[in-house]
Amino acid sequence: MKHVFLINPRAGKGDRAARLQAMAKRLAAAHGLEVSCLLTDRPGAAESLARALAETGEPLRLYVCGGDGTLHEAANGIAGYSNAAMTVIPAGTGNDFLKNFGPDAAKFADPENLWDGPDFPLDLIDCSGRLCLTIACSGIDARIADSVHRYGRLLSGRGSYLLSVAVNFLFKPIGRRWQVELDGETIEDDFALVSMCNGRYYGGGSMPVPQARMDDGVLETILVKNVPKATFARLFPAYSAGDCWKFPHIARVVTARQVSITACPGEEDIVTCLDGESMRSQSVTLRLADRQVNFFGPAGCSPNATAQEARRPANV
Repeated sequence: MKHVFLINPRAGKGDRAARLQAMAKRLAAAHGLEVSCLLTDRPGAAESLARALAETGEPLRLYVCGGDGTLHEAANGIAGYSNAAMTVIPAGTGNDFLKNFGPDAAKFADPENLWDGPDFPLDLIDCSGRLCLTIACSGIDARIADSVHRYGRLLSGRGSYLLSVAVNFLFKPIGRRWQVELDGETIEDDFALVSMCNGRYYGGGSMPVPQARMDDGVLETILVKNVPKATFARLFPAYSAGDCWKFPHIARVVTARQVSITACPGEEDIVTCLDGESMRSQSVTLRLADRQVNFFGPAGCSPNATAQEARRPANV
């Protein structure tokens, strides 16, 4: 079996490639494994490299060394390949994906906890043909995330995030006029955001739908109507904590099998953020993907470690 460290040298703060390569070398020596390292050199490289490895048909364990964006690319590369499984060694800024594993998230930093761990399938969201591991969000949250990347050229870290919030929240309207279709039910309204959740965390730790599970074949979608900016600011902490049920006149959670979002005439493109990676279009269709991705981690870990035990009613 091949063990491949797929390293994004630009993820997080500073170049960690040398440290990760040394880690791979130690793992090979300690257990007599066939271990190699590949470095990404451009956006999209993790996906193409992962797919090329999976297409050989050889048994593969892929250690994705980067953040949520690198993991997103790798998942799109190996999804549906039964011979390939992936894990993550966190090297990004937010690493929201690993928060789903609760206390076991810290164990992913050491490949000694990973190399012989069990593998299990994870569901994926299909967003107009693009696959997403955790949350596919459209609206104000996606526009903020998209701007963070662009403003990162001017400022770093929290500075770029605060600038993005200021531009999108203070100086632009929150809502957009969309037509949203939920398994045949059509709603036209002004929406602040529409997010489909397979996992529970995004945006640095926000957890809008705490009952979402990553392997149950069910996707939860939260719809939040447009409200005045002061109201949005007051209610956002509850949204971020998964307490949307406290304001049912504004937010709604559904388990629709397919959700389509279409911008009404005159509206700008819809910005959709998939695991932190942005796309723009006038129409987006979201559903459970017909492919899964094999994932491996420390013995006893669960991607549902922080999920609520009991689901709230599908519509609140």
